[in-house]
Amino acid sequence: MSVGVCAAALAAALTAPAEAAPAGAAPAPTTGKQTPHWQLKDSGTDVRFRGLAAVSRRAAWVAGSKGTVLRTTDGGAHWRNVSPPGAAELEFRDIEAFDARRAVVLAIGEGEASRVLRTDDGGATWTESFRNTDAKAFYDCLTFFDRRHGLAMSDPVDGTFRILSTSDGGRSWKVLPGAGMPAAQDGEAGFAAGGQCLVTSGPRDAWLATGGGAHARVLHSADRGLTWTAADTPIPAGDPARGVFALAFRDRTHGIAVGGDYRADQASPRAAAASGDAGRTWTTAAQPPPAYRSGVTWLPHTGSAALAVGPTGTDLTTDGGRSWKTVDTGSYDTVDCTPDRGCWASGEKGRVARLE
Repeated sequence: MSVGVCAAALAAALTAPAEAAPAGAAPAPTTGKQTPHWQLKDSGTDVRFRGLAAVSRRAAWVAGSKGTVLRTTDGGAHWRNVSPPGAAELEFRDIEAFDARRAVVLAIGEGEASRVLRTDDGGATWTESFRNTDAKAFYDCLTFFDRRHGLAMSDPVDGTFRILSTSDGGRSWKVLPGAGMPAAQDGEAGFAAGGQCLVTSGPRDAWLATGGGAHARVLHSADRGLTWTAADTPIPAGDPARGVFALAFRDRTHGIAVGGDYRADQASPRAAAASGDAGRTWTTAAQPPPAYRSGVTWLPHTGSAALAVGPTGTDLTTDGGRSWKTVDTGSYDTVDCTPDRGCWASGEKGRVARLE
């Protein structure tokens, strides 16, 4: 597949007829001589943004190091620093937004460094809704099924991954019983690399990505985190730096997993896999991304196109994850798209971009 073919496919995906875009959304990009590409937006900072929540083509949130949270409502032309007060020592790695005013952010780390905060007024004020008090827990990712129900996951505690649950939009959290969670492998953990190690599709299905153990696995729950089943993936593991780093499901059946080895001097063969049975089985991409990838998202209004990002570039698939082609060489950690074709990416040195 040539880069030209990839660009044409990406253009087609972005200009296909859309179902009812949100009111006030910017017009979708149109075809022309210029192919779709990432356009950097000046964030005004140099922190690393591993947390990203796309709301629309005009609105997005990013969260990162030094307790930083930024928000835009004008397509990235301007960014407002809405960081929680006193959070400079926190490492934000995941943020989930319900709209331009309501968002939930996760800080990662051992013990009390793992926290969840929520805002209902665009970041003007924040409320801490969870602070981890177990020294053995380390939270990596959070996700929501809808505006009320969500989950957060921690690396294994006493032999199993720990799951938090909320039913009030992240205002309060409780630890779910561990009886329904399969035993963790030795050394197995999640990766707080781009906010996509825990994802949902629909009202009840969730998937959790792992690495570090003998096998890189994907765990699936069909009951909002109460019980889980585990499946091996062909993405290499067996080392603390290797495994599945990010997941994306376009429905409860079709999923993509990406990852590899995050060390720059290490190769990442078989860095992507796809599933067509809700994550029960995974097939290696025949033509995988050429290097480690930490973020992935399905393109809106397509059944087979997706983007994967990492420190060495962006790759496009147009066949549901069976083959990938690099379409950009910029560094990004995570990526997210919205129904009105608002695709955003973020990463190191304050990098934030929107697909134009």
